[in-house]
Amino acid sequence: MKASVRLVVNGLAAIIFGAGAAALDGAGAQVSAQERAVPGSRAEIAYSFAPVVKKAQPAVVNVFASRVERMPANPFLDDPIFRRFFGEGGGGMPGRQNTAQSLGSGVIVDPSGLVVTNNHVIENMTDVKVALADKREIPAKILLRDPRTDLAVLKLTEGSNFPTMELGDSDALEVGDLTLAIGNPFGVGQTVTQGIVSALSRTHVGISDYGFFIQTDAAINPGNSGGPLVDMNARVVGINSAIFSKSGGSVGIGFAIPVNMVKSVLAAAKGGGKTVKRPWLGATLQTLSQEIAEGLGLERPTGALLADVDPKGPAAEAGLKRGDVIIAVDGQTADDPEAVGYRLGTKPLGGQANLTVLRAGKKSTVQMRLTPAPETPPRDTVKLKGASPFAGATVVNISPAVTEEMSLQGPAAGVAVAEIESGSFAQQLNLQRGDVIIAVNDQKIENTHDLERATAMRAYYWKVTLARGGQVFTTVVGG
Repeated sequence: MKASVRLVVNGLAAIIFGAGAAALDGAGAQVSAQERAVPGSRAEIAYSFAPVVKKAQPAVVNVFASRVERMPANPFLDDPIFRRFFGEGGGGMPGRQNTAQSLGSGVIVDPSGLVVTNNHVIENMTDVKVALADKREIPAKILLRDPRTDLAVLKLTEGSNFPTMELGDSDALEVGDLTLAIGNPFGVGQTVTQGIVSALSRTHVGISDYGFFIQTDAAINPGNSGGPLVDMNARVVGINSAIFSKSGGSVGIGFAIPVNMVKSVLAAAKGGGKTVKRPWLGATLQTLSQEIAEGLGLERPTGALLADVDPKGPAAEAGLKRGDVIIAVDGQTADDPEAVGYRLGTKPLGGQANLTVLRAGKKSTVQMRLTPAPETPPRDTVKLKGASPFAGATVVNISPAVTEEMSLQGPAAGVAVAEIESGSFAQQLNLQRGDVIIAVNDQKIENTHDLERATAMRAYYWKVTLARGGQVFTTVVGG
């Protein structure tokens, strides 16, 4: 019975929306377009998504995250110039205890209790609990955070043999395919909504570094973040992440991270990694405008232009040059830099990728090694202490690996802020992960120990030059 229900539901997707992949019967055989027909009776229209929901729903969870902190008195908060650039900071009133909370959804993808959710659901949080569909609440530890994709992997600390949901193939999706979104919108409890795949390969959404999303009109609301987007075989095809809305509620434009990106993050977590290592291109990509495309002799502005190439990177090794345009990765079209980044980001390290390239109007294919960005110089991690504005910040030296991991922009000089301790001076002053500290009190900072020495002694004032988001500025903070 369940097989026939899936057949009819998939058939309806093709009939009503006219663009889905060929439907599958219970044995997996394809049904041709000629055999599809409008439902012939009221009974056929009455078929339900319930079998899909019953199979998928037990693996969907609610994620509750929190952080409790006590804020020390911080003299730097009184400096109006610093507040002008950094805001009021995240600390609240000195000496008072603050509790931050977050609510989202997730999906169990391994019987041992591995849960995939959004990074923004547990970002900066220390305590995480997961509520299962059977009403159990289980503590969870954070195995891996990946801000670049806005994904995180949790591990349930009690129990075993949990219900799971199978991971599908997001590259097999087509516009018009039916989908379900399952999660906990607004904290009302587990909820199922239905829609279609409205668009694929959505870029320039601004949610994460890998701007390559599935768009759906299945209703997604606050609290759905981290929950699965499900196909008609009850498989995860995406992780719901964000909506476009002026009111805060669903208007039928939701975005999900493709499950093929989830697989790479999950593999890193299973391997014990704290970060996800991805193939390094070793080049800066630029979006093609109509004018640039015409100047290169292209018919239309599709692909990713190589604006700069690292002479020691894999792209240069493969023979790519500045001015080349990448239009496909392993035969899959890449219309812009985000698509190139996504296609490479889902590839495993150690192999090769075939890049289709346009140069002087001629198309060719080159092979590029899939290697991680090098950590040269070494990170040399230092956690800053004392009475400086940077106390509580962990900083690292800048290398290609750090630049890729934190998506740094602008000059490569200085040291990068990798982590901010909860309740520290650095947090209260709103220093952020990815800030690049270039100079302190006119002393040039070239490595982490330069900064450690520059901030070791108390000072009457702190003149700070740093970069954020590619912009460099200098300000003075009272000591």
